[in-house]
Amino acid sequence: MTAESSAISVDNLTKHFGDFKAVEKLTFDIPQNGVVGFVGPNGAGKSTTIRMLLGLIKATSGTGSVLGHPINKPSAFTKKIGALIESPALYKGLTGADNLRLFTKLRGLNANVIDEVLNTVGLYDRRDDRVATYSLGMKQRLAIAISLLGEPELLILDEPTNGLDPAGIIEIRELLRKLGQNGKTVFVSSHLLSEIERLVEHVVLINDGRLVFSGQLDDLLLQASHIIRVRPENHEDISKLQKLLGHEDMEVEVSTDSILIDGNSTSSVEVDRIAHQSGIFLRELRIEKETLEDVFIRLTRKQVTQGDSN
Repeated sequence: MTAESSAISVDNLTKHFGDFKAVEKLTFDIPQNGVVGFVGPNGAGKSTTIRMLLGLIKATSGTGSVLGHPINKPSAFTKKIGALIESPALYKGLTGADNLRLFTKLRGLNANVIDEVLNTVGLYDRRDDRVATYSLGMKQRLAIAISLLGEPELLILDEPTNGLDPAGIIEIRELLRKLGQNGKTVFVSSHLLSEIERLVEHVVLINDGRLVFSGQLDDLLLQASHIIRVRPENHEDISKLQKLLGHEDMEVEVSTDSILIDGNSTSSVEVDRIAHQSGIFLRELRIEKETLEDVFIRLTRKQVTQGDSN
C-alpha cells in the first residue's frame, strides 16, 4: 500500500510538547473504503495524531498524508474530508434541518444535500423537531450529519460514541457501518476495544504514543492465545502452585483468586497433573481464548518490556 493509494499514511510521525512525548514515531497506512479503528486507552495519543492529520497542529517530525496530500498542506484535502473532533455547538432552539442549513451557509456548502444527509443518519423523520428534544445519540448523529454535508470521501471521527448509553452506541455503530459499506472511508478513534471489534475490518492500535499494531483485525485476532485458568480450592495454594508451574517453564500470571497460564506453553492436562501430584485440589480448571483487549494488553506489555531492554 502506497501513500497515494492510502486514505491516510504516516511515517515516523512524532509530536512532543516540551519534554512530553505525546506521539512517537508512528508509522501506518490505512486503506480506502470501509471503517478503520484507531484504538488506544485515554491519553494514548489518538486525538493528538488526529489533530496532526487535520493540520490543526504541526508535527515535531515525521511525515503524513491524507488522500495523497501531505498533512502540512491541509488546504489540498480539507474539502474532501469531514471531521468530528469535538461535538459542534448545536443550536437547541432550532430544528435539526435548520442546524444543517446554518452550517451550509457558514461553510459555503450546497444545501441541496441536507435531506439526503438527514436520511443517511436516520433523522429525516425528526428533521423539523427542535434539537432540544433529541436524545444524546440523536445529537451525535446530527453532528455526524454536519461532517457529511460536504459529501466527503473520508470521515475522521474522534471518540464518536463517548458518553453514549448502549442504545446510542448501537445507533452510531450501525451508522458508521452503513457509511463504510456505501464507499466512504471512516477513520474512527475509540478506547472501547469491544465496540471496535464489532465494527471494523482494519485496526491501528497505539499506546503511550507508540504503535502497537496496524493491519487487518482478523490478523490481530489470530495472535490470540489460549489461556488456562486455574483456581485452587484453598486460596493459600495459589503461591505454591505458581512456583511449581514456574519451575516447569510455564508462563504464569496471578489474578485475584486464580492463576492464568499461557496455553501455548503447556496443556491443561499437564497443569492438572502437577496440581494433583502436589496435593493441590482445584476448584476450577478451564481454557479461555484471549479477547481483543487481552491481546492488546499482552502486546503492550511486550512493547514496554522490549523498550526497557533497548
